[in-house]
Amino acid sequence: MTVITKGVDMILRLVIITAFTVLVACVVWQVVSRYVLQSPSTVTDEMARFLFIWVALLGAAYTFGQRRHLAIDLLPVVTTGVLRLLVNCSIIAAIAVFAGIVMVYGGFDLVSRTLETQQVSPALRLPMGLVYVAIPFSGFCILYYCLTFLGDLFRAGRGPNDQGDTASIGGPLD
Repeated sequence: MTVITKGVDMILRLVIITAFTVLVACVVWQVVSRYVLQSPSTVTDEMARFLFIWVALLGAAYTFGQRRHLAIDLLPVVTTGVLRLLVNCSIIAAIAVFAGIVMVYGGFDLVSRTLETQQVSPALRLPMGLVYVAIPFSGFCILYYCLTFLGDLFRAGRGPNDQGDTASIGGPLD
């Protein structure tokens, strides 16, 4: 799974970097057009808003996959052995349930309803369903990372909040 994970990481990085670069260019152009040209661009304003949504959601998935997300890891740190394994499994399960139900299922429902109503954005005339695809896409990425975390947990005792080598922390059944 390491090759697949590296591929997912690389794709997410490229999409985030590209979207962020375009986002910065849109914001710079918005400032120039508003204050220098005295004629604000509505297209770049809307594009920046949509790119921000994508960068935030995909950035959250990527950060989660890199184990650099915000976490309160009190229980995994103070537990050992089987209890620690159960705590880490519970954490991964809670994240997977949220990503699966809210982001994937709810996101697909939102995308399909928005596409059915043919709602488009005012300036770009872009179907809003395409903007909302970021929700289920990032949910799928989070679910994938949850699966890899479960594999790491049972193979090496590395929980979702553990950074680097777990040799000093101990395996799942210490």
